[in-house]
Amino acid sequence: MTRRIDFYNDPQAPAANSLVPSVNVVVTNEASHVLLIRRSDNGNWALPGGAIDLGESIPSAAIRETLEETGITCEITGIVGTYSDPNHVILYTSNGEVRQEFSIVLTARAVSGEPTPSKESREVRWVPRGDLSNYRMDRSMRLRISHYLQADGSQKPYIS
Repeated sequence: MTRRIDFYNDPQAPAANSLVPSVNVVVTNEASHVLLIRRSDNGNWALPGGAIDLGESIPSAAIRETLEETGITCEITGIVGTYSDPNHVILYTSNGEVRQEFSIVLTARAVSGEPTPSKESREVRWVPRGDLSNYRMDRSMRLRISHYLQADGSQKPYIS
């Protein structure tokens, strides 16, 4: 089984050998709960998302990845920010790929569907905003969610 290991500002981290544009999506429902997945590759909670395929737009990738990982169809509503910290690398143990972080985080509203796990997500659930801090997740995911929660409509997107 492929494992994902995140490294942050770690001098022992392997050198990046890949850069893959990806998306994450903060999907909310009518109750303003946030959609989270429990990743199959590391057991941590995260926003749905993944790589942007060739020939695919950013919003299309976000909608596709959300549906594939969660069973929820969403509509894109905005942007939280861009995340490209070269000091955050991700090792995929199956093939030795070491990716530099490169993610665009969008916001969306749920349109239809029921939370349904997939091969990439062991669990899928709607989480009240006040409970998000109770879920184990990587530092980068926690940062993305905190930027979303801090936004009040007047803030510009986060850029790193």
